[in-house]
Amino acid sequence: MKILVITGTGTEIGKTIVTAAVAAASRDLRVAVLKPAQTGLAPGEPGDAAEVARLAGAHVTAVELARFPEPLAPGTAARRAGLPPVRPHEIAEAAQKLATEHDLVLVEGAGGLLVRYDGQGSTLADAARLMAAPVLVVAPAGLGTLNSTALTTEALRTRGLACRGVVVGSMPAEPDLASRCNIDDLPVAAGAPLLGAVPAGAGALAPADFRARAASWLSPELGGKRPAG
Repeated sequence: MKILVITGTGTEIGKTIVTAAVAAASRDLRVAVLKPAQTGLAPGEPGDAAEVARLAGAHVTAVELARFPEPLAPGTAARRAGLPPVRPHEIAEAAQKLATEHDLVLVEGAGGLLVRYDGQGSTLADAARLMAAPVLVVAPAGLGTLNSTALTTEALRTRGLACRGVVVGSMPAEPDLASRCNIDDLPVAAGAPLLGAVPAGAGALAPADFRARAASWLSPELGGKRPAG
């Protein structure tokens, strides 16, 4: 696994923190984190790739291909800003180049799998197909996650893409009944293993604490120590 694409079942569910956890658990590797399109930030503000590097450590190279100021889908944000969009082949080419210089490349998408990156309807799934890369799905813990996770993994299968597994992006310290049950039910809904659960608030940890704990949140398939579900 040289390139791993990380997507979510939606937005604001913990993709960046999961990406940071995978990078931190891979501390013995040279890791690159590629953010194809960062939206909703002004020039100079630290983006998702920079946050991954801050939390995960100095072995991580952070790369951002494009930035658009409004917090919208990349294709919409590019159009409204009058800027060229990011195309799937550009994502694939950047990731493949990074893969020649690093042991692991993590490509973090924007929002969900089928969010549009350009006016032609291109998505992260198109880039993943060009790279022939497996996809890790980040899902929320609570009620509704089984449906959104099943829809995402079904979309992967219909496009011939491999789902590496599912990680819960923000597991509450005191999970409710749905969240507890979903730990058992997510692998069934996804048709793929549960490869971890990152605790809520993990991104607020000091970087040294984050790095020390990251492996305990993830299964060995992602460089961690947690048994796969």
